[in-house]
Amino acid sequence: MAWTDDMPTIVRYLINDLDSTNYAYSNGRVKQTIVVAAQLVLNEIDFDKTYTVTISTSGISPDPTAATKDDAFINLVSLKSACLIASSELRTKGLDAIRVSDGSSSIDAGGILRGFEILSKDLCQRYENAKIQYKAGNSVAGQAILSPYESPNFPVVHGEGHNTRTGYFE
Repeated sequence: MAWTDDMPTIVRYLINDLDSTNYAYSNGRVKQTIVVAAQLVLNEIDFDKTYTVTISTSGISPDPTAATKDDAFINLVSLKSACLIASSELRTKGLDAIRVSDGSSSIDAGGILRGFEILSKDLCQRYENAKIQYKAGNSVAGQAILSPYESPNFPVVHGEGHNTRTGYFE
């Protein structure tokens, strides 16, 4: 399969655009967003493979889903695409957010806007977290600092409900 088949499916799951009979975004629009996101991601992250992105023809070369699949590229670009789409929706819905009051009755469309704001922040934060994780070598940030450490010169000895280092505390 090509990236034009796999990556749009991932993006559609992330933005919950799954009803193939009534997509909110056309396939062309999703593919175009993926290409734009790929260009932006390549400016932020250095991958092992060198990718060429052509905005005018909506192309990514080599295909990240081909023989040696590049999961990091696929996931980061898909997350960035979902972030871009959600941010765009937030701006669009922001223009439609109205509140009308007439006496004791009122209509407030702000709840919809707040929902899109939460979705946009969540997807963009997921991208930022994944980017940091990738740049850190896919390791848990801070693990080396926070994991238990035992010096070969002062091994940790457990006894009587407390820890001591042999030779350090008598």
